[in-house]
Order: sequence, then C-alpha cells, then structure tokens
Amino acid sequence: MANLKDIQRKIKSVSNTQKTTRAMKLVSTAKLRRAEELAKRSRLFAQKTNELITELSGRINCHKIGGISSRSFEIIEEPKMVDIVFVTADKGLCGGFNLQTIKAVKALLREHKEKKIKVRLRGIGKKGVEFFTYNEVELMDAVKDLSSAPDVARSAEFIQSSIRDFNDGIIDGLHIVYNGYKNVITQELHVNKILPVDVDDFDCEENVQSSMVEIEAEDEEKVLDSLITKYVEYNMYYALIDSVAAEHSARMQAMDAATNNAKEMVKTLNVQFNKARQEAITTELIEIISGVESMK
Repeated sequence: MANLKDIQRKIKSVSNTQKTTRAMKLVSTAKLRRAEELAKRSRLFAQKTNELITELSGRINCHKIGGISSRSFEIIEEPKMVDIVFVTADKGLCGGFNLQTIKAVKALLREHKEKKIKVRLRGIGKKGVEFFTYNEVELMDAVKDLSSAPDVARSAEFIQSSIRDFNDGIIDGLHIVYNGYKNVITQELHVNKILPVDVDDFDCEENVQSSMVEIEAEDEEKVLDSLITKYVEYNMYYALIDSVAAEHSARMQAMDAATNNAKEMVKTLNVQFNKARQEAITTELIEIISGVESMK
C-alpha cells in the first residue's frame, strides 16, 4: 500500500490542477460569449455580401454579351498554382481543435499534389505554423499573433498578396481552411474556396423585380470588382472571428472534461488514503496487542 504522505501529496497536486482547469473553463466561457456575439453579427454581414455578389454577377451575365470579364469569376479548368491559407490557435489546451485543421490542410496538400498543382501554404496561428515548420513544410507566410486577436486591418493586409497575385494570374485559386464555431459544444471544419468565386444561378426574369440595390448597368461591373476585394478581405477576417469563437468553445469543453477527471481522481485517491490509513491503524493495533500478549 502506498505511503500516506505520498497519497496526500497526490491529492493536493490534483486538487490544485482541478482549481486551475476550473478557472480556465470560466475564463473561456466569458470570452466565448463575446466572440459568439461578434461571430453572429459578422456572419450576417458575410451572408448579405455574398447575396449582393450573386445578384450583381447574375445581372451582368443577363445583360452583358459574353458575361463577366473579371478573372474572379472565371472557371479555371487546369489550375497551376493555388494559395492555401489555414487558421489555427496560438495556444493549446483545446482538445483536437488545432489537429482537425492541420489534418484538413494535409489532406488538401495531398489532393493538389496528386493533381500536380503547386501550392503556396500560408499560415495564421502559432500551433499550425510550428507544426508545419517542424515537419519541414515550406510556408510562404506565417503569422503567430493574429488568430488570438483578430484585426480587420491586419487580416486585410495579410490576404492582399493573394488577391493581387490572383488578379495578376500568378495563382489560380485561393482556399481558406479553419475550424469554425457551430454551437457551444460543436465546432465545424471549413475548407472554403474563395477565389475564383462560385455564384449560384441567377434567374433573370424571376429576380429582376426583387433587386437589393439600384445600380446603373454600365457601373455594375466596376462595383462588382471593388466588392470582390472586400469580399475576400472580409472572408479572411470572418475566418479569424469564427475560429477564435470555436477555440474558446473547444477549450471550455476540454477544461470542463479535465476538471471532471480531476474530481474523479481526487475521489479515487481519497479512497486509497482511507484504506491506507485503516491498514496502518490495524497494523498498529495488532502490534500493541501482540506486545501486551508477549508481556503476559
């Protein structure tokens, strides 16, 4: 049977760990509330932007001979090079949150390699960047302090080079991979193709009367070109917001599980301590009785 002092030391250590994990859970819960609200508002803006792009591109296809001339809507049958941008957390202790994103990126890399498409990998988040750096996977860009504190200006600056290279014909596609927020207990992996833009079919006759905006026909393509840049920039920013909300959700669950496991371990150690103490008392009684009997 283990020494009583050793068991007491273990109980104290596990109890302290339990206090730490409980505190981390509370912190993540508070952060999640703020991130969740921001993600919901941002999701609505992203949906409206996508609807507007769909409408404008559909109207141009309906009115203009030859359709849209922008490369952002071009169907590229045989892409030669694409950018893959991934978002992971800067910190750990959030279960399999980062691993899911890393696995998705690795699968995407294999897929493009099989198709003989070159990939420029760009990373946001310390955990993902360190993983690929350790495994000697070349990263074109790496940012380690943006995923934990999303910023509109910095995210737009980060994605600008991909937008510029796509417009210049250097790359033929842009993908963003991240683990997003679905609800408090669930995260949802996203592998989004951002460029070229895929738009839904637009029914010219049915939707002409339900237009969201009034724009002169000759200005529609100019507006669409400027809107595409904002669309890509905001998708990058939204990925960061959605990811940080999912990160806090995953960490909250991980710390809750750790707290419960610590609680169960303390119970088990207390049982061991009581058994050891009872055994020690029994041994002492037997020694006392044996001593008394030997004196008779």
